[in-house]
Order: sequence, then C-alpha cells, then structure tokens
Amino acid sequence: MFAARSIIAKAVKPQYKRLYTLGAQAKQAASVESSRMYQFQKSLPRLPVPALADTCSKYLRSVRPLLDDAKYAQTEAAVDEFQKSGVGAELQRRLEAKAADPKCVNWLEDWWNDLAYMGYRDPLVPYVSYFFTYKDDPRRKSQVKRAASILTAAMEFRQQVITGDLEPERTKAYPFCMYSYKYMFNACRIPKKPIDYEVTFDPNANTHIAVARKNKFYILDMFHNGQQLSAAEIESQLERIIADAGNEKGPALGVLTCDNRDTWTDARDLLIKSAPENEKLLEKLESATLLLCLDDTAPVTRDEHSWACWGGDGRNRYFDKSLQFFVFENGKAGFLAEHSSMDGTPNARLNDYILNSIAKDTVNYGSEAVRPELQAPEQLKFALNDEVLKTIKASEANFDNTMGKQELSTLAYHGYGKNLIKKFRSSPDAFVQMIIQLAYYKMYGTSGATYEAATTRKFEHGRTETGRTVSNESVAFVKAMEDVDAPNDQKVALARSAMDGHVKYLGAAAEGQGVDRHLFGLRLSLRPDEPKPSIFTDEGYTKSTHWKLSTSQLASEHFDNWGFGEVVPDGFGIGYIIKNNAIHFNVTSMHLGSKTLNHLLAESAEQMKQVFEEDLAKQASKPKL
Repeated sequence: MFAARSIIAKAVKPQYKRLYTLGAQAKQAASVESSRMYQFQKSLPRLPVPALADTCSKYLRSVRPLLDDAKYAQTEAAVDEFQKSGVGAELQRRLEAKAADPKCVNWLEDWWNDLAYMGYRDPLVPYVSYFFTYKDDPRRKSQVKRAASILTAAMEFRQQVITGDLEPERTKAYPFCMYSYKYMFNACRIPKKPIDYEVTFDPNANTHIAVARKNKFYILDMFHNGQQLSAAEIESQLERIIADAGNEKGPALGVLTCDNRDTWTDARDLLIKSAPENEKLLEKLESATLLLCLDDTAPVTRDEHSWACWGGDGRNRYFDKSLQFFVFENGKAGFLAEHSSMDGTPNARLNDYILNSIAKDTVNYGSEAVRPELQAPEQLKFALNDEVLKTIKASEANFDNTMGKQELSTLAYHGYGKNLIKKFRSSPDAFVQMIIQLAYYKMYGTSGATYEAATTRKFEHGRTETGRTVSNESVAFVKAMEDVDAPNDQKVALARSAMDGHVKYLGAAAEGQGVDRHLFGLRLSLRPDEPKPSIFTDEGYTKSTHWKLSTSQLASEHFDNWGFGEVVPDGFGIGYIIKNNAIHFNVTSMHLGSKTLNHLLAESAEQMKQVFEEDLAKQASKPKL
C-alpha cells in the first residue's frame, strides 16, 4: 500500500505465516479454495522479473530530477558498472532462478513480507497500521446502536469470505489475487524475535468477537444455538459489557502491542510465564473474529476523530489484531488495520461494504426480540503481577513519547472532485498527485522523492509496487505553475505531460515492471560474503528511496478520512480520497508542518482548477469544424 518505513538491511530467516487447517478444517479450507471467491486463483500469472536493462533505464530517468549534474553522473557510472561488470547479470540470473522455481509462488513474497513487515521492529502505530474514519450515521448516534449495525454488516461480509461466496475483485481486463483475504477475519500478528508471524484460526470454531472497554477485554460470541445474534441482541450484550466495565479503567494491557516488537515479545513471554491461565486468555483474544473498541471518548473535529482511530491514547486497543473497529460515545466510528498481511484494497472493500449496506438499509438486522437465555459476555481477567504492571507502565510512556512526536492534519477540500477532473480529460489520481507535487514545491522550493502505492494483485500473491511520481516533467510543471509569467497553455501542457508520464509509470508498476521491487530483489540476491555494488550505495539510490512523500489513494464515498504515518523522519505521509465532488487529505509528519502542507494542498488544488477551467473554456470557445 504505502512505503514501508524502512527495510532491514540484512536478510533474516523467513518465518512463514501459519494457517490452522487440521482434519475437517483442512477439508473445508480446500472447499473454499475451489469456491467462487478463488475461481481465478489457479489462472493468475506469476510476478515477473523485469529485464535488467529496462529497470536500469527507468531507474536513471526517475533519479534524474532529484540530483544535480555531478551527482547524476556518479549515478550513471554506478548503473553502467552494475550492468557491464557482470554483477548485475549474475544477480539477475539468481533472481530469475528463484522466480522459476516451481515451489516459489511469488519471488518477492517472503522477502517483502518478512523484511518490510514481520521483521520490522518499530511500533505498529504510527509506523505500520493505517486507519479509516467513517462519515457520521445520523440515525445511529447511540454508541451501542452504531456498533451493532457495523458488527452485523461485518458478519455478513465475513460469511461471504469464509464460505468463498464473495465475488472476486477484478478490473475490466483481469482478476485480482484474493489470497490475502485469508488473513482478514480470526487473524492476529504474534510478536517473535527476530521476525513476527501471523496466525489464523478456524472461523467456524471461533465465532466470537473481542470487545475492549475501559482497557478491559471481553469475549462476545456472535452466535447462540447456531443462530447469529440479531442487532438488538448485540446492542443488549454491548450494554452489559459497558455496565460491567464500570467507570474505573483497568491496566492498559493492550498498549504492550504498540511498543517495539522485541519489547512486546519479551513482555508477552513475561505475561504468559507469570500465570498459566494468561496464555489461554491471550488465545481467546487472538482468535477472535475481530476487535471492537468501545471508547469512552467523544471526538468532534475531523482531526480528533482521525487521531482517535489512528492510535488514540493507545490504551483501549490491541494493535496486533488484523481488524479493529472503533465506536465512540457520540456515535462516531472508524477502523484500524494491521498492515503486515493485508494491504489497503481488501480492507477498504470490507469497510465500504459495511457502510454502503447500512446506508442502503440492506443489512439483515434480525428480530427486535432479545433471547433471555443469552449468557453475559466473558471478561478476560488476566493475572498481572507487579513486574507485568511495571512493563505496561513503561510501554504507556513509550507510546506517549512516540505519538508526542507525531502531528496529524486533515483537509476536506470541497472545491471539486473526480467529476470535474474527468471533464478536464485527466486521470483523477494523476491530477491529485500533481496537486501534491505543487504543494510540496510551494513549501520547500524543490521536489522530494515521492512514493505512490500501486497494486500488483493481478499476480499470484501480489501485493504492491512503487509508483515514482517525481519526474523531469513533474518538476517542469511545478516550476511553471509558480512562474507568474508562464502562459496558461504552457502550464496545462506541462501538467498533461507530467500526468501522462505518471499514468504510464503506475501502469507499468501494476504490471510488475517498476523499479523498486526489482532492485530490492537484486540486492537481496547478494550472498552474505559478497560486497554491495555501488548502485546500492550511490547517493542516487539512497536519495530516490528516501520517501519525503509517502502517498496512497483509497476510494469510498462513505469514508470521511484515511491515513497512515510518514516513513522517514523528515517526510510526510499523505492518504487521500478522491470523491465525486471532493478530495480528502490526511497529512502526518514529525511536526514538520502538516497543517501548513494541507493549506498548500488546498491552494494548489484551487490553482490547478483555475488553470484547467481556463483551458476548458478556451477549448469550448473554438469553432467546431
């Protein structure tokens, strides 16, 4: 989705994901594999290894605008040496051999999953997880009523996933890989040194959800006597949880999950060793269908709402769960995803389904009657000795310190959206990428390396590739836009050239023909005793992979905002939504001026609108032959 904050330099032994499929569960899993949802899986192509010459040529074009003449000459020499010395050809041969191995589904998969995610040791928030905030539901301002509607719709989607009845995703040209949906429900990341791993649990044997309230965790089974709870019954059970939790907060056990991964590994071991029952309690939490956090706060502004869904105060959470839903006391709601096993598109589909079903009133809420025999939800009463409590306090301090360095700013720009951009005969995504480039140039007077996530899900087990936005054309465009003497025709022509180049690069990236994953694979093909070629130590490489702007788009009319953290200390994270008649931005940074950049984004959007509307009027005034 977006850029990993850092990639571990040394290779580590892969720790593959575990899927619990034993006995009858294995037969059911095999049945799902042959279902509608996975109907295209066996026909999906494998991720290709790009031609070395093509990648080198594309790489040089992408670094040119970031370097002066002298530095670029050094980069050219490093690339030339890489190709002509035979080192590049040998690494290419090794990579192609790995890709051709029948046992290897996707040559990138183990490296990327382990080094970019499971082996990454910094806290999940703010560095890995991503959040969505929902538009308000005027009919459901009650916390439990809003939560019950979300859970009921989520369970409908879950049923389609576990039975394999879900319609597979596809474009007009090709289907997408659906493999990552296995890690959506009943899944959890587990801390481990040196690499974490993912566990999934049998969804038919684990029909419960976990609920967090006042830092306490509860188990709520969503079925009774084989029948799913109605929305009215869910409301009743949630009211029981709120009443049982009372006003006093418990120890913030969940904050341990947002500490350094090695620290959390040690803390988890300590928690399990301190009392034998804790391991079983943890498994109940980890095996839950999803986690619902009933917060005792009521965020009002878009910034407050977004911050609460991103990390909040870190206490009433369990960040390792694959799916975390939030409902606040004023009925506002949102979502946080653990990113290691699933990128943004599947979770965006899940959340859009939930909100769209509720908005269109197509959810089956069931009977209004509440069965009197329903057992009260079970509180998970962990035994916490003094040493564990001390560890929790330390993790609370670490979370507060880490998030205290963060700054989040939101912008809902209502000047226009995709409808008008299409009238300009432009790609909405490329258009917004140029807005971002212009805003950054206004702020710093230069262009910075920019990452845009491109999906490679047309390939088996495909995830993402980097779209490199900055180009010679984009630099020429932003300079012209800031030149008061530049004619409008020139600005439009340069903008179109930059956007056309961006669309072309992103299209190539989606075909597995980007620069970054290929170079990553070549670098990882080096043996431990082999020196690193100068192409990977050259300033062109370090500067062009130091993402001053990490950007990504998701589309939903039902989302109010979405975002994630910056990936370098001197950079910004920008999540954006291009709606029909609006553009929403979320900007994060380590207090670099996120609000300032959002102001400049609005200014840049207005400036581009003015330029293109003038061009549109000019084209309309021309006599038609």
